[in-house]
Amino acid sequence: MQDMEKVESYIFSALCSVNFLVSCLLFSKMTRVQRDPYMDEIFHVPQAQRYCKGKFNEWDPMITTLPGLYLVSVGIIKPMAWLAKLTGSVACSTAMLRFTNVLFNCGNFYLLYLLISKLHHRDKTRLMFRRILCTVSLSTFPVLYFFTFLYYTDAGSTFFILFAYLMTLYGCHKASALLGVCAVLFRQTNIVWVAFCAGTVVAAKMDDVWRMEYTKKKDERLSAVRVPLSSQGVKKVITFSLDFFTSPETVKVVMQVTWPYAVVAAGFLLFMLLNEGIVVGDRTSHQACFHFPQVFYFFCFTYFFSLPVSLCLHRTLRFSNALKRHPVFFSVLTIVSLFLVWKFTYVHKYLLADNRHFPFYIWKNIYQRHKLVRFLLVPAYIFTGWNFLETLKSRSFFMSLAYLTCLVLATIPQELLEFRYFIIPYLMYRLHMPLSPLSRLFGEFLLYTIVNVATIYLFIAKSFSWPLALTTQRFMW
Repeated sequence: MQDMEKVESYIFSALCSVNFLVSCLLFSKMTRVQRDPYMDEIFHVPQAQRYCKGKFNEWDPMITTLPGLYLVSVGIIKPMAWLAKLTGSVACSTAMLRFTNVLFNCGNFYLLYLLISKLHHRDKTRLMFRRILCTVSLSTFPVLYFFTFLYYTDAGSTFFILFAYLMTLYGCHKASALLGVCAVLFRQTNIVWVAFCAGTVVAAKMDDVWRMEYTKKKDERLSAVRVPLSSQGVKKVITFSLDFFTSPETVKVVMQVTWPYAVVAAGFLLFMLLNEGIVVGDRTSHQACFHFPQVFYFFCFTYFFSLPVSLCLHRTLRFSNALKRHPVFFSVLTIVSLFLVWKFTYVHKYLLADNRHFPFYIWKNIYQRHKLVRFLLVPAYIFTGWNFLETLKSRSFFMSLAYLTCLVLATIPQELLEFRYFIIPYLMYRLHMPLSPLSRLFGEFLLYTIVNVATIYLFIAKSFSWPLALTTQRFMW
């Protein structure tokens, strides 16, 4: 066993080095091609450079997020510049600022490995190569990996959420809450995933009480909470939940563990009151709404990127059989989905105007083909949503409910269709999937590699110009 652990540590260390080397080479190439700040970097880079000069009281009103990215960048770059004796504009140049995300990428690689090892700890020897390959695959998740090479908040935001969740799994709730504060400083919507960390703690306590209660009743079938499939099962879960949250004893036990997260939540509410909203700047372009189809887009997004590990003929047959067994349910579900698409589809002005982003072309070439297209896609939404929920069945019902609640809170209020908003919910979903066979994991890594090669190639080699703009334009997520 110890020999296998040593082998695993050697392999993992080698892959960490390879990941860093490849990322550095790609970073060098993309930085040489695009030396000047690009897209949102035109706001982020100058703001970080102000902080580098000690001008912490100056703020660009177009920036929507809190200053976590700039503070961490200065905290990393200043000591490095001092050690390397870098002076002037070189120390906080665009390239140096971008490089902080390469460091975050290395951190994400390590955190993903630790999370996979913690969540899939059974039979360590047999699953060793699966864990390693799953880590390599998820660390190259295309939407996240692309922004490793630009000065955006995504790599750091993901790092602190993954770190916070890891601390939650290890029972270090104060550390998790503190890391959650760091994550919120990168992006305010991360408060939802801080709540998820607390929710997993509550779900685990509910699972424990459920097992104790039904083990006493000798009901082995209910010793683990799964998705209730009958009206009787739903009634039992609702009754149990009401008893759990109205019992002073269980509430006290939960609060003793989750109070650090409650402090973070209280602090966030205070921030919202003082700020009069969540967004810091450019509020007219970032207003909350009930954009229910965002969840449908996320289901399709998730199905595509998890296709190598989730595609299953038996699951497709089960879906077909479910349609036959429950025609009324699926008919009602279809009607509700059609209504949500009809009344709650929002099209942000950026989606229609900015042809540098891939969602622009998806919307133009699919959704704008005809007014009925968005309704004709409802069966695809239902299938991908059903597939999504089938995967969650491997986890307890309370854990799945906590995740789904956070997924809804993180996606529906967003008016803009932006794939970057799907990074953390996708990784959380993917981390909790059962470990797939090596062949499927290799297929997933191959898919991610193809997408990464294509998107980076488009960014580097297929630049274009706008009629009245002097700067070169490039394709990106």
